[in-house]
Amino acid sequence: MYPQEFEYFCPETLEDAVGLLSKYGEEARVLAGGQSLIPLMKLRLASPKYLIHLGGIQGLSTIEEQDGMISFGALTRHAEVEESSLVQAKLPMMHDAVSMIGDVQIRNLGTIGGCLVHADPAGDMAPALLALGARVNTLSSNGKRTLKIHELIVDAYSTDLGEDEVVTRVLVPIPQKGSGGVYLKFERRAGDFAVASVGVQISLQKDGTCSEIAVALGAVGFTAIRARKAEELLRGKQVDDVLAKQAADQASAEADPFSDIRGSAEYKRHLVGVLFQRALKIALKRAGGEEVDTVHL
Repeated sequence: MYPQEFEYFCPETLEDAVGLLSKYGEEARVLAGGQSLIPLMKLRLASPKYLIHLGGIQGLSTIEEQDGMISFGALTRHAEVEESSLVQAKLPMMHDAVSMIGDVQIRNLGTIGGCLVHADPAGDMAPALLALGARVNTLSSNGKRTLKIHELIVDAYSTDLGEDEVVTRVLVPIPQKGSGGVYLKFERRAGDFAVASVGVQISLQKDGTCSEIAVALGAVGFTAIRARKAEELLRGKQVDDVLAKQAADQASAEADPFSDIRGSAEYKRHLVGVLFQRALKIALKRAGGEEVDTVHL
């Protein structure tokens, strides 16, 4: 199918983009990489009268290290994140996640900001960034805001952004020395949306005790979920197989899946437990300085 008729704008500044959004309100939509919005428009599930493309704005597709964080412009493409030596070296979990998004064509066009704002419950970026403690910067006619991932994404395909508010940057803290992170997902076929996914970011003391941990679950709720009770079981303890299994069971219990064409709720809970134990083992190895390739697992 073809999308309904719309008027197209390509502003040169963020302020111009915000002005257009303020003028046209709910009848306008922002276009970033287009890998989510364009298919919806072709199916006429979305029919904006005004399309505001951010591609002409300079400075929104950069990857920089600053003040203990890695800063991504909102229009940074998945392929750019995947190929970044900075991301590979300092944010392995994020590299895992972005490498699993769609296919090569989608990664060459899709953007980190667009992916987050689309807020697909089965998306790969949100759970990874949730576990990493990422924040997003935004701009609107009311000024600037900084939001945590769970503050930005409030429901399936829904965010806390105002009508004239756009994401400008994504800020990801660089994990401390002795940390390891990993993102794993189960998919029916390569490039598909997740049936279930798990992100684990862990920090170890010199004696192997878990000093800090974050566990995020994807595709098993209307938004990405922090498995905080599972985290509590591991924090301050040395992780062994028994404790890992207990935490896996707890993570499964904290999942809130629903049955659909990808599987039953019970099946997805089981997957969470399996993926969590695999992810925890890899995160522990990475925290110990071992390189583990998840692409070919």
